[in-house]
Amino acid sequence: MARPAAPAALAGAPAGTPPEMSHRQIMEALTGLLAAFFTAILSSTIVANALPTIMSDLHGTQTDFAWVITAALLANAATTPIWGKLADLFNKKVLVQLSIIIFVAGSVMAGLSETIPLLLGARVIQGVAMGGLTALSQAIIGTMIPPRNRGKYSGYMGGVMAVGTAGGPLLGGFIVDSPLGWRWTFFVCVPLAVVALILLQVTLKISHIRRPAKIDWLGSILLTSGVSLLLIWVSFAGNPAYYDWVSWHSAVMVGGGILLLALLVLVESKVEQPIIPLKIISERTTALAILASVAVGVAMFGSSTFLGQYFQVARGASPTEAGLLTLPMIAGNLAGSVVSGQLISRTGKWKGYLIAGSILLIGGLGLSGTLDHTTELWHAGLFTAVLGLGLGMLMQNLVLAVQNTVRASDIGTASASVAFFRSVGGAIGVSVLGAILANRVSELATQGLATAGIPVEGGAAGASMDLAHMPEPVRDIMRAAYGDATAEVFLISAAVAVVALVSVLFIKEKPLRRTVDIQPGAGEKSTTAELAPAGR
Repeated sequence: MARPAAPAALAGAPAGTPPEMSHRQIMEALTGLLAAFFTAILSSTIVANALPTIMSDLHGTQTDFAWVITAALLANAATTPIWGKLADLFNKKVLVQLSIIIFVAGSVMAGLSETIPLLLGARVIQGVAMGGLTALSQAIIGTMIPPRNRGKYSGYMGGVMAVGTAGGPLLGGFIVDSPLGWRWTFFVCVPLAVVALILLQVTLKISHIRRPAKIDWLGSILLTSGVSLLLIWVSFAGNPAYYDWVSWHSAVMVGGGILLLALLVLVESKVEQPIIPLKIISERTTALAILASVAVGVAMFGSSTFLGQYFQVARGASPTEAGLLTLPMIAGNLAGSVVSGQLISRTGKWKGYLIAGSILLIGGLGLSGTLDHTTELWHAGLFTAVLGLGLGMLMQNLVLAVQNTVRASDIGTASASVAFFRSVGGAIGVSVLGAILANRVSELATQGLATAGIPVEGGAAGASMDLAHMPEPVRDIMRAAYGDATAEVFLISAAVAVVALVSVLFIKEKPLRRTVDIQPGAGEKSTTAELAPAGR
């Protein structure tokens, strides 16, 4: 069959630019990609309601609880820009398939883990794969679909994310409550990944223009080392079992992290093809979107991580019940993502949805900050629904705003940069909020036990999450401590979310272009003139 002629919209595009795809062609190409993305999201959320059981079985603490999430987010954050750069240099389809294979290996290892350190290692491998799937899926969408039409398809991806996020806790809770046990929360993702791998091979047909491959390995090492060192420091500083905020440990880790990141900036300004191009992330829209993404990452991962724990530990819900109780937040996320994506594609306007999403995010987190161990559950559902609505309107649309400002050849790197900083925010949020929660639980538990006349051994109050084997009076006090301490996590997240609102207020709204790439040779005036009709 003869290749169709390029449409008029691409008349000025560079040689080799593929013709605009029809809706049917795009949906066929996205089938395997969405399946892979669904598997990655499911794997990251299915463990949420299983974690209290895993911690009890493997004798973990609140710190271990947070690090099972942080380890995956840290690996995700550190490798996302690398995957994004690889997407600009190599065949994206092959890279996605490689990500799935790595993911399967990590899932099997996690399911076989007998100790917390082994589980953390497996989560790192899963995080590497999830970084690839997240960055590559955004990059592939960016290379196939013009920004003017991308909101609709980003909405589909947001919908898949919402379904995976909703199905994960439900499926994970059901598996934990079944004879299969928590290990199958990891094993169940393996056949799904294999199906996604097959679908990708059959359905994803995208062209790849070969370019000289120059990977900034030094930048990659500096980036991974600097981010990892700072996140490890911020996770354990202030914990009596490790070291104080002001100590020689903190000085070495903070100083080392800052030095590594300073060297990263120097290297990135010199090399020909940097892992994080400074010219891209210093552009106004990208810089502000990145700042907002950090705040969104803190809110998204912090709230979702500790919400399931709140329902199980503080309210005594089973893993399955906890999954059902998180549905309002997921429903809000789904509605916000799909509806805003459709409206953006229809109108070409996107900034208003970012502002509305930021306001809803702050409101939902602020309302959730009123939760305690006696709050009516329908109140909790209402508060988290507002939170989910805000998240749905923000996540995909921040990426859309960035993709609309860069050339097609830089979409992989630009999209990965936004995802990278969102994951960094999430890792910081989970680790820092987890440490705050642990310390607050310890304080409240100590006070409660003292009031009840129950002796406390050392400073161990609140260290264990194995409530099932505690005497009933102690268990009741611990549940109340966890319930009341969770509110502080949401309030801090709400304060951080204000940064997202301020950032999006200063983003300049540009009409969404109807072509995949920026037209060559077009200056700011001519580009604006060409795109103006898209906004009408």
